[in-house]
Amino acid sequence: MLHRYIARMPEDASTTMELELPLGARVRHGMRSTHIRVRHGVRHPQNWLQLLRFGAVGASGYVINLIAFAACVHLLEIDYRAASVVAFLIAVANNFWWNRHWTFGAKQDHPVGQAVRFFAVSVVAFAFSYVILVSLVDGAGFDKVLAQAIAVLAAMPLSFIGQKLWSFKA
Repeated sequence: MLHRYIARMPEDASTTMELELPLGARVRHGMRSTHIRVRHGVRHPQNWLQLLRFGAVGASGYVINLIAFAACVHLLEIDYRAASVVAFLIAVANNFWWNRHWTFGAKQDHPVGQAVRFFAVSVVAFAFSYVILVSLVDGAGFDKVLAQAIAVLAAMPLSFIGQKLWSFKA
């Protein structure tokens, strides 16, 4: 597959030249610019502080998630798969509010748009954690609450990247 790049000649020239590059060349160029962006981001202390705030919000959501999950499983005797959904919904509401107001300070965009993006990213991270949860409980025989703790932790990096780059565009 080829991609067209149009190169404009200097202002005094009246011609344009089209150059077709293979897809691999375009991908390598995109990877290089992503690498530069990541390297640039790592050098800014504000990004590290933001990661720490995201971790603090995530920790509170993590505790809320595990308490809700344990209460559903042990007190209400709800199946652990349904309990994971209930715990997710409670924790995601907590995390959205704190991430919007404290972590990313992203009050310039409309909250409904941010909430939709946040929830979409959270659902992807939840799906990932759900697969891990079921695999650990049904496949490996783990305790349900321990498996939930591991699954939610495993999904945190995926959630952070999605929330930072898309939900809050920070």
